[in-house]
Amino acid sequence: MPTSAYVERQTPTIRAASPIVKWVGGKGRILPQLTPLLPPGVERLRHVEPFAGGAALFFARQPKRALLSDVNPDLVNTYTCVRDDVDGVIRSLSRLAQKGFTEETYYRVRTLYNAKGKAGRNDRAAMFLFLNKTCFNGLHRVNRRGEFNVPMGRYTNPRILDEAGLRAASDALANADIRCGGFDDLLETAKPGDFVYLDPPYAPVSATSNFTSYATDGFSHEDQTRLRDVYRELDRRGCRLMLSNSDVPAIRDLYKQFSIRTVMAPRAINSDAAKRKAVAEVVVRNY
Repeated sequence: MPTSAYVERQTPTIRAASPIVKWVGGKGRILPQLTPLLPPGVERLRHVEPFAGGAALFFARQPKRALLSDVNPDLVNTYTCVRDDVDGVIRSLSRLAQKGFTEETYYRVRTLYNAKGKAGRNDRAAMFLFLNKTCFNGLHRVNRRGEFNVPMGRYTNPRILDEAGLRAASDALANADIRCGGFDDLLETAKPGDFVYLDPPYAPVSATSNFTSYATDGFSHEDQTRLRDVYRELDRRGCRLMLSNSDVPAIRDLYKQFSIRTVMAPRAINSDAAKRKAVAEVVVRNY
């Protein structure tokens, strides 16, 4: 009969799920402010995120039912591959990690990544993760041709392969419906009994602060207005809604009929560390 100490040593550590990608505007650091704002009985509702990004709220909650979507096909492919074949993704990413973090490796992977259709789904997911962990600030930006053009970041020893983190994410994603599409698709899929968290590209707070474009066509004020119209329709249907955005007059005016709270969020995108200060964001709710 093994001793209790021996049993404890042999018991594997269960890793809590957390975001597997760095994402500009990710909500990991303000989860303590968002969680108290969730609707009563949220555990009984389907969790819906149409701007998945890093999906920090999803991974923190790990709901039993979820719909995650995004317009970025490679992000969607990465989540799908991690859900369906995490071992394959780990094998592919391990091969990239073994090459080390060098300028030559980074730009070779970036070139292969931009040669769309030249790699299998798991390999492409691994390249997406590799570039995300090693590019400048985890920024995802594409040019007009749809090519990823972010330069290499300045890291000493980035953690490219986090096997335990990927397996935990795979478990969390096991029952999630993952789709590629825009927020307009909510008009076909959302229904009463859904909790919808909307985290769109933010309205710029100044003429020089718009870092929101990770799709080739950006996200304009007209898009913000269309999103507000979708928000109104989902409210009419009886969905529970929570939306994050910049605390600017244009956004407050769009959602003036709903409950608006302010939270403070750190910003780490500025190249000058001294200017990376907390900024105000709004959280818009219909409950």
